[in-house]
Amino acid sequence: SFAYFTIKDRLPQILTRVIDTLHRHKNEFFEEHGEKGVEAEKRAISFLSKLRNELQTDKPVTPLEDELPDAALWNQYLDYQRNLSNGNGEPSWFQSPWLFVECYMYRRIHAALAQNPPIDNFDVFKEGKAQNFFESQEAVITLCTYFQELLKNIKDLDEKQLQEELFKLLQVSLWGNKCDLSFSAGEDSSQKSSPLQSLENMIPYILVNDMEKLWSILVNAKKRNTEKSNVRVDIILDNAGFELLSDLVLADFLLSSKLADEVHFHGKSIPWYVSDTTKHDFNWTIKQLQSANHMWMSRCGINWEGNLKKGVWVYRDHMFWTLPHDFSSMAEVAPDLYADLQKSNLLLFKGDLNYRKLTGDRKWEYSVPFHQALNKFHPAPLCSLRTLKSDTQVGLKPGQGEQIQASEPEWMVNGKYGVVQFDAAL
Repeated sequence: SFAYFTIKDRLPQILTRVIDTLHRHKNEFFEEHGEKGVEAEKRAISFLSKLRNELQTDKPVTPLEDELPDAALWNQYLDYQRNLSNGNGEPSWFQSPWLFVECYMYRRIHAALAQNPPIDNFDVFKEGKAQNFFESQEAVITLCTYFQELLKNIKDLDEKQLQEELFKLLQVSLWGNKCDLSFSAGEDSSQKSSPLQSLENMIPYILVNDMEKLWSILVNAKKRNTEKSNVRVDIILDNAGFELLSDLVLADFLLSSKLADEVHFHGKSIPWYVSDTTKHDFNWTIKQLQSANHMWMSRCGINWEGNLKKGVWVYRDHMFWTLPHDFSSMAEVAPDLYADLQKSNLLLFKGDLNYRKLTGDRKWEYSVPFHQALNKFHPAPLCSLRTLKSDTQVGLKPGQGEQIQASEPEWMVNGKYGVVQFDAAL
């Protein structure tokens, strides 16, 4: 299975990269923190080398020994996995659900640094995320330019034209999800070509296309909206780099077209899955745009900083997004987050990991309804924008998955197909 390949090959590669990154920064740690920095780097590397060995030799998954705020929840979850195995020994790296051990690895990487001050705030994935952004520069310029030109006459667009523009930017945000560093084990995954040119040709690769439903939910929310209540859209972010930029453009369009009054972004509270967006990545991206020597890039950055200051954009992170739990347990594990999401008119979940957590990462029949796979997770109307990079997919027409499988055995994991999949949460 793809899960086996991931645990056997991709995860050790990612750990090796992390260890190399720490090695390369040794001098920097020494300059900043003296001997203490070098000692911390050595301890972190030995912790990570041990982790890599545990993974490769299929050792049992051990409880977390750190004092970080989420440790107790992780260890409870490990107990839960133990009980699932019905006494068939301890859960180990190759004998456990893929989603669990993959999340567990990233949590252990975090612990390796968090437990070793003074380098405890070092993001081992930061360079890769920055590189992805800079290598996608042409696509960034194209998208910022297109968007700023669009804003000039957005007030004159009729409903049909607004809908067309929304669909275009939803597709850019969908295909932006291809730029995923954990998928390529940290290899180059930047957006090189124009993100707008090939949209028409990509439509056949959207296996579930519920864009019309998104349009009507936004338009109806607008109509129902009284003076007192704002239309709120939440974007649960995935990757930093070009994908994040495509999400920010989409968010700005929602505000500028008056389809939404506020957008809430949800990122990760710790470095996660190589390229996932943290608060630092979010702010860094806006600052990079502001200071760019390209007129439309800097215009985007300045406007977006303004949106944050005015409070019409809100960035937040929550520990729950970096726990191993499916979203169906959010109401129980993180009731505060669930209650917050219930205030939204529309939740947009970006990317593959969010999709796996929405559907419990199970080997569903392809035609099982999305609503059923969500397993009672319905805080608000929600939509997944996801390119397929793992072998779970629901909500297809009968026979649709089998038909693609016959001609393309890798269709679920090669990032070539996408879904814009909606659930009304009723």
